[in-house]
Order: sequence, then C-alpha cells, then structure tokens
Amino acid sequence: MSNWNLLWWGIGYVLGFVGITVGLIKWRVAGRKERQPFRSGDRLLRGPGESLWQGIAELDENLVYVLLAALVTPLVGGGALVLLTAQLSKAWVLPGLGASLLAILLAMILGANWIVGQLEKRWRYYLGYFGERYVAEHLDPLKAEGFRVFHDVPCGEADSPFNVDHVVVGPTGVWAIETKTRRKGRARPGFKDAEVVFDGTQLIFPWAEDRHGLDQALQRALWLEKWLERLLGKGVTVQPVLTFPGWFVVERAPGPVRVLNPKLIPAAIRGRGEAVLTPPQVDLVARQLDQRCRNVEF
Repeated sequence: MSNWNLLWWGIGYVLGFVGITVGLIKWRVAGRKERQPFRSGDRLLRGPGESLWQGIAELDENLVYVLLAALVTPLVGGGALVLLTAQLSKAWVLPGLGASLLAILLAMILGANWIVGQLEKRWRYYLGYFGERYVAEHLDPLKAEGFRVFHDVPCGEADSPFNVDHVVVGPTGVWAIETKTRRKGRARPGFKDAEVVFDGTQLIFPWAEDRHGLDQALQRALWLEKWLERLLGKGVTVQPVLTFPGWFVVERAPGPVRVLNPKLIPAAIRGRGEAVLTPPQVDLVARQLDQRCRNVEF
C-alpha cells in the first residue's frame, strides 16, 4: 500500500471516529425515553449568577465539539493539501510540502488559540459567578429581617437586555447591587494591592483610576426605578450599590452610588431602621420581582 493510500486511510479513520463519536452523543441524548419528574410549567427563581452559570454550562456542553474540531481540522486540511501537492510536477513537490506543513502548523496554532480562548472565557464566567455567590451569602441574613432578596434579575428591553446582579426589597427601600469580581494586579508605589478607594467620583485601584461599574450600577438602578413606577403607578427610589468581593473598600466621599465590600452591605441596607416602605408595599414590589425572576426551567 502506498504512502498516499495510508494517508487517505488515516484521514478516513479520523473522520469516521469523529462522526461515530458525535453520532453516539446525539443518539444517547435523543434516544432516552425517560421523562423529567417536573411539570412543564414548574419554574424556579433565578439563583446568584444564573446568567453566568448558564454560560458556563453552554461552554461545557460545546467543549467536546471544540476539541474535536481543533484536533481534526489541521489533520484533515493538511492531509488534503499533501495529497494535492502529490499531483504537482516534481519541481513543485518540495515547495508544496513546505507550504502544506506551514498551513498545518498555522491551523494547529489557530485551533490551540481557539481552545485557550474558550477556557479563558469559562474562567471569567466562573470568577464572576463565584463573586455573585459570595455576595449572595452576605445578603442571606437579611431574609430573616423581613427583606426579600432576588438575584440575576432580568431587566432591559427585548433588543437590549441586561441583568441586575442582586435586588433587595425591604422596609428601608429597594437596593440594586452590582457585583464586580476583579482580579488584583500589581500595585503602584504607595498603593495597597488589595484596596480600592471611592472618592465620590471615581475608583482608585492600585494600578490606576477608573469608573469601572459606577455608571452601570447607576443606570441599572434608574431603569429599575422607572419599571417599578410604571407597574405601581408611584415612584420608588432604588439605591444603587457597587461591590467588589475580596477587596478592602474605602468610601472617602459620598456619591450617587454606594461602593462597599459585600460584608458591609447588610448594615448599609438596614441603615437606621427607618421605614421607607410599608409591609404591603414591600410585598407588592417583591411580587413584581418574583414574577420577573421565576423563569428557570429544567
């Protein structure tokens, strides 16, 4: 058997193996006759980081296809180029083989870069997901004090949707909390590497100053205000909060957005205990948020 026939057999084997693998996956998933134990109308409340968790699940489901595509494409494409090169005249065979090897190497690099990109994306999602879980745990004690806590609240319009990470409703009002889980970088001289300072206008991180999350937290709280006003027929103030899990946060001056460490949020929400909303008003706002958040299906 010639080398070219061996190459054809190799390519056929790889394609056949990939086809059988993908077919088995689809057959096993579609061929199961079990029925889920939940009714089709059963819906759960969204959990902390629900959108990020769904993104992680989707990446995990597609990972096997990404790996197969990244592994097979260079082999099949390179094999086809080598076979085409074999049809060239002798003077062009050597340059053709060099070009084929270069193309295979480039395809391998692109495939590896694709895989790494998907893994990095998953890591970013998981970091954000863990941060929202972290904040949610510090909000849980408020539930025993008459507050209602909602996570990953779907907001926005059909063409521009977004989520508010956490919304707390209780006697002291409505609070919209935006979580930003930022990695810690190299600090400038004179700056603490785990401290972020809010001066009332901007955030001072160890490496630079920016407004990361401030405008977003304010805009999302304003959207929630307008939505509640349309539903309830009266204005309900929504206080925006920006939080950085794992960071030591210093508020040097007041601003339109509170910037806090997650551990300090419950105390800020309790405030002095002055009631802004009556129990019926709390229940009315909570029912609207419950309807918006109860969309998790099996």
